[in-house]
This record gives sequence, C-alpha cells and structure tokens, in this order.
Amino acid sequence: MEEIIKGLANKAFKAKKENTAYFKRLKKRAPKNIDYIVQDLHDKEFEKTDCLTCANCCKTTSPMFFHKDIERAAKFLRIKEQKFMDTYLERDEDDCYVLKSAPCTFLDENDNTCMIYEARPKACAEYPHTNRKKFTQLTDLTMKNAEICPAASNIIDALKLAVPMNNESTSEKFRKYR
Repeated sequence: MEEIIKGLANKAFKAKKENTAYFKRLKKRAPKNIDYIVQDLHDKEFEKTDCLTCANCCKTTSPMFFHKDIERAAKFLRIKEQKFMDTYLERDEDDCYVLKSAPCTFLDENDNTCMIYEARPKACAEYPHTNRKKFTQLTDLTMKNAEICPAASNIIDALKLAVPMNNESTSEKFRKYR
C-alpha cells in the first residue's frame, strides 16, 4: 500500500490534463444516470478497498469542521465546544475550521483507526465523496482526492472505461447501466 500511496500524486499529476478534459466532456454529455453509474463504481471499489490499510487522507489532510461536527465531536469527547475548538482546530485561509495538525489528532497510527469514529466530521464520513449526488459538480474535488486516495483514483479510472468520452457515440457504451 505504501508504494501505491507514494505514486498517487505523480499519477494524478500525469493524468491531470487528460482527466480535466474528460470531466469537461462528461459535464456536457453525461448520461442521465451518471450518479447511479458512479455509485456503482464506488460500491465496487469499496468492496475491495479497506481504508484501514491506507488512512492517507487522515495522515495528510484535514476535513472541514462545521458547527454540527464540532458539537458532535465535543459531546463525544465530553468537553465543551469552545475547548474542542481551542484545542484541536484553527481557521484556514477560507475561514473554515480545520485541524491544527496532520496527521489527524484522532488517528491511531498503530492501526489507522479513528478515536472519534462515531462522531467524526461529515466530511470524513463522506470521503472521498465519490458516492454523492450531482457527481459532475464534484469533479474538481474528485481529481484532488485522487492525489491522496487510491480508491478515488481507481474510481476515476473505472469511470473512464465505463463512460468513455471520446468522439464515438457513447450511447452503446453505457447501455448496461440503464
């Protein structure tokens, strides 16, 4: 897994131009059932992907914490919200609450488990956001996540095979998803 993680940023960099062009075409000509197609690819990927063998997202990035996330995590830890914010969070350049440090304070690096899993932020629960509705609005985020998450990278690769966006007629290519 370590080798895969090390190669992700380079793979994403090399594929950026191709993926950007692909997603631009997809936004213009996406099949009506694109969200179902991506959901199916997401489900298939996570049948074989165990996030506990990787946890690269927890080791390298911070989720955004919204008020509900702060409230839930503070309650879980049995501390006041202000204490949670003062201890663990800071505001980023977009004025959003994020963790002060990476890897995540709540990551147990011995087994890649989350110490606040039951109360983790919504952004963590939904990561890498490849199973959300209106997928075509999240393509920039998906490409960014592919630099960090092997599953997101694999989903992009699978999507390009499932819904090719070249000059051929694509209606036959994704008929199986109807």
